[in-house]
Amino acid sequence: MTPLQTALAILVAFIWGVNFTFIAWGLESFPPLMLTAMRFFFTAVPLVFFLKPPKFNRTLFIYAIGTFVIQYAFVFTAMHLGASAGLTALLLQIQIFITVLLAYFMLGETVSRLQIVGMVFGVLGLTTIALNLGGDMPLTGFICILIAAIGWSFGNIASKQISKQPTKQASLQNPKVSTVSTTDNKTKASALSALSLVVWGGLIACVILTLSSFIFETEAWQLATFTQASLKSWLSLGFIVYISTLIGFGLWAHLLAQNTASKVVPFALLVPIFGMITSVMLLGESVTWWKMLAMVFILSGLVFANVKIRRSKKMIYE
Repeated sequence: MTPLQTALAILVAFIWGVNFTFIAWGLESFPPLMLTAMRFFFTAVPLVFFLKPPKFNRTLFIYAIGTFVIQYAFVFTAMHLGASAGLTALLLQIQIFITVLLAYFMLGETVSRLQIVGMVFGVLGLTTIALNLGGDMPLTGFICILIAAIGWSFGNIASKQISKQPTKQASLQNPKVSTVSTTDNKTKASALSALSLVVWGGLIACVILTLSSFIFETEAWQLATFTQASLKSWLSLGFIVYISTLIGFGLWAHLLAQNTASKVVPFALLVPIFGMITSVMLLGESVTWWKMLAMVFILSGLVFANVKIRRSKKMIYE
């Protein structure tokens, strides 16, 4: 990864870490499925009228359902049930290990020994949290977050597969195009296509989540829910939509299009670090020894996961 791509990956991790605090504030006025549905309604509208849709196929629906519907419906529900913002941010990162394993089995991407060591450290961090369930993390919330992590992992793989489709089609139509030209065109188009993927995927998610909210949160669909919602909750929704979803997922899909999943996904390990710090500062969540130990494990996992990348580059140039 280039220095710019590395900086963008860290920025996305920071945005997603802070986002858990804004989710907690949004849930003060709206039930979880309704808040998730509104998130993706405003993600899609009005941009859906200006962006060319990606190819509608099974992969797109897997991306939308996994990344948006399953992940956020269950994350929002977990926090509604009492899971703290900081611990939710931490536990959700099990998706990193699931994604790397799925990329290995489904896409044939390599996983080094040091990356495996990093995964072990990450699992130790997650296990530390799992052994201290209760209070900040009820069992039902824990289960919801595990389901959310699985959904996000399949969404990551689908995003990677979608990003390869235009390149494959272009090379088949004009096999004489130089590799440099193809790479340049891919770089220019990937940012726009990533945004289109998020917007149209959000539209699909909005339909599914709105119907689900009508079924499971019928009493919430009244005018008073919207008129009595606090300004803080509305502003939080704005951050969730425009910063976390459009900018965050747009950049994330762009990075996955330019690099292997095993290089990009480990940066998500920074999300719980930022998430726990901001939840302590803004929500007043307590700091315990086992939370700090879990953070150390996870940060160590990120370091090991990226040692392989630097060493590989050094070996290539040598």
